[in-house]
Amino acid sequence: MSATEVTEMTEVTAVSADGSRVHVEVFGAEGRPAVVLAHGWTCSIRFWAAQIEDLSADHRVIAYDQRGHGRTPLPGRSGYSTEALADDLEAVLAATLAQGEQAVFAGHSMGGMTLMAAARRPVFREHAAAALLCSTGSSRLVAEALVVPMRAGRVRTRLTRLVLGARAPLGPVTPLSKRILRYGTMGPGAAPERITRCARIVHACPRVSRVAWSRVLGELDLDADVRELTVPTAVLVGTADRLTPPVQSRALAAALPDCLGLTELTGTGHMTPVEAPEAVTARIRELAATYVGTNVPTGKDAA
Repeated sequence: MSATEVTEMTEVTAVSADGSRVHVEVFGAEGRPAVVLAHGWTCSIRFWAAQIEDLSADHRVIAYDQRGHGRTPLPGRSGYSTEALADDLEAVLAATLAQGEQAVFAGHSMGGMTLMAAARRPVFREHAAAALLCSTGSSRLVAEALVVPMRAGRVRTRLTRLVLGARAPLGPVTPLSKRILRYGTMGPGAAPERITRCARIVHACPRVSRVAWSRVLGELDLDADVRELTVPTAVLVGTADRLTPPVQSRALAAALPDCLGLTELTGTGHMTPVEAPEAVTARIRELAATYVGTNVPTGKDAA
């Protein structure tokens, strides 16, 4: 059964602080433990297909398209920032969770950065029971990325910035484009069908959004915000991640006030929820069982 066939899916539109409309999909029945999924740069709700299919059997899964991705429209020219990401997440929570209802949050790549950016927000703190930071980082993304195979330094950083911020259209999914995507974002042993799935998702991202968000990520500095993420937080990364390599996750684990540990998946690249879905889903399940359980207020109970 695919994620699109999961029963009890409801579409919701959340309205962010600047008026941007955010597309949200909610899977599973009211009253179940809630899980909120925030995807990464150039991805969409479909990136979480494996987690949605598995978790929605006994959880209420809330997934949304980040602004400029999937079915969430492009924002205005000034609408690209980590503050806007935090605003959008707050809007999603207001539209989907009852007062006092807590959830486990999982953020991949830019989705993890969204959780960091929202860490100080009262709405996030009201609803966050625990979090998973998956294949992400808080600063120095361009300087520490390994997509350009040369020694660290100014030249590599400059070339990496050019690669990640390239304005050229990605075009159709081809064998060559899949090889390029696998090199940059997945491990050497990634299954062909999972590479194809990622390629289709990434190539569907509008070029304007891809380029604009690359600039935001290139200047990212959420180090102070990591220290504000006070909920129990697990960290997960692939050892073959070239975009946010393990050094990034190790820094997060050291800085988090309540880190539940760092999991390093041997040979796995950046796209961990697709490349290693069982491991990612299992960690989310574990967090939900420990920190949310089944005592969840429904809208009626919360009123």
